[in-house]
Amino acid sequence: MTVAVFAKGDKAREAEEAGADHVGAEDLATRVQEGFTDFDVAIATPDMMPIVGRLGRILGPQGKMPNPKVGTVTMDVKKAVEESKAGKVEYRTDRTAIVHMILGKTSFEDRQLLENYQAIVEELIRAKPSAAKGKYLRTIVLASTMGPGIKVDPSKTRDLIEEAAEAAAA
Repeated sequence: MTVAVFAKGDKAREAEEAGADHVGAEDLATRVQEGFTDFDVAIATPDMMPIVGRLGRILGPQGKMPNPKVGTVTMDVKKAVEESKAGKVEYRTDRTAIVHMILGKTSFEDRQLLENYQAIVEELIRAKPSAAKGKYLRTIVLASTMGPGIKVDPSKTRDLIEEAAEAAAA
């Protein structure tokens, strides 16, 4: 997970110590305006938001715009960088209760993708509201960015990693 942090002074130093890949203020914003978007997560301190706000047209459609609700606009830069580096992923639902999120990249090993898929399904089930009745996960469809969707049976999510290991050993 590649992390870019928009911060100045002590907070910039704190971000570098926490393992941020790209740290800067106006200079980083200028690079982004020139087409640099080679990072997965953008984190900003609140004082940098007037500068980062101008990047909304670039970062917004890519889902990289820092947002206080998600915890990417914060004064605790160290914690935000560490969580992002550990693999924290945000997901959102649309009005029709469809969850859109990234499972992985094509460069990931099959086992990594399976582990991510299983973790996502478990988290969605854990986050199920107690008032929700009936079948909670009706359909699961996986797709690459520009590829066709492939339906997955939501009832067969347990023990996928063990089954894949057994199939590989056979």
